[in-house]
Amino acid sequence: MDERGGGGSFVAVRRVSQGLDRSNTCQTSSAEVVAGSAAWLGRGLSCVCVQGTEDDSCPSFDLTPAQEDCLMRLQNRLDIAYDSSVPEHQELLISLWKAAFPEEELHGLISEQWKEMGWQGKDPSTDFRGGGLISLENLLYFARNFPKSFQDLLRKQEGDRSLWEYPFAVAGVNITFMLIQMLDIEAVKPRTLVGATFLKFLSDNESAFNLLYCIAFALMDHQWLAMRASYMDFNAVMKLTRHQLEKELLEENITQLEDLPSYAYLRGNG
Repeated sequence: MDERGGGGSFVAVRRVSQGLDRSNTCQTSSAEVVAGSAAWLGRGLSCVCVQGTEDDSCPSFDLTPAQEDCLMRLQNRLDIAYDSSVPEHQELLISLWKAAFPEEELHGLISEQWKEMGWQGKDPSTDFRGGGLISLENLLYFARNFPKSFQDLLRKQEGDRSLWEYPFAVAGVNITFMLIQMLDIEAVKPRTLVGATFLKFLSDNESAFNLLYCIAFALMDHQWLAMRASYMDFNAVMKLTRHQLEKELLEENITQLEDLPSYAYLRGNG
């Protein structure tokens, strides 16, 4: 794994289970934090996005046919692993580079240049194991639809920054995985009110998951700055980000994701 600043390694979340668990039983996909050194939080600690207890209640929410269809399409996206041998996947990765660094020519799909974006090594495909192709699609959607916010976060241009910053790209993969768990997308039916609420937004906007990803990324960065966080605080920041998103999704008078208070951070008005 790549190390910067003499010992800080980058964290990524990797799913251990193969395929989606779409039963209605109360369980969470296995996951682990992949860390290179003790500079992060160490091996064996569960990511905040998959914590739970055996006593958690697990209600099921009925879906409309339209919601079932939208959920199935989103689940199908989760099934697609990034494959560096697939030309379409290569093109998406190249498009991400062009969006991130339009003035800098990429020398190859495997290159030391990728570390500039915050990947752990010279081959980004190794980091996509945590979120699959959808994590790349999320990053590309962010870059194309909110280019100023994307560039601000990529280049850490806003706020009083830590000497030990979070790696942008790998943080993005973690956010994708966190949202999958938070929204309970792998289940046949949502088992939380947050998940059921999100499906209402998804049935109205096919890009709702991508949009919520962008909001979550901007919120995470806001929390990072508010906490004056450093790399040791990454999991704590992710936990706060998840809790804040859950709270906002359940607020009254939220009829679309753009109504979420944290959308203001994405637009740069927070």
